[in-house]
Amino acid sequence: MKKDIFDDYVTKVTGHYDIPKDRLFAKDKSREVVDARHMLYYLCKERPMSPTYIKQYMADNGYEIALSSITHGVKRIEKEATNDPDYITLISKLK
Repeated sequence: MKKDIFDDYVTKVTGHYDIPKDRLFAKDKSREVVDARHMLYYLCKERPMSPTYIKQYMADNGYEIALSSITHGVKRIEKEATNDPDYITLISKLK
């Protein structure tokens, strides 16, 4: 059930950030890819989806990540959303 939600968010996030799905799950540390991943983590957490599920779904797509990195990404988006109203608009659009 949650896997379908995760996949839907992947499609929406990669579409918005204009990156291919395989790049989202590659060891790419460029800013736009990292931002996209962080947004994906945030959207999943807000659904609510546990970080353990997020970690598993990322691994299912070939991207190994620590739970602490997921938590860091979520906190980064929360901080950005409090400082930049455009993030709130983007989050609403992607949900």
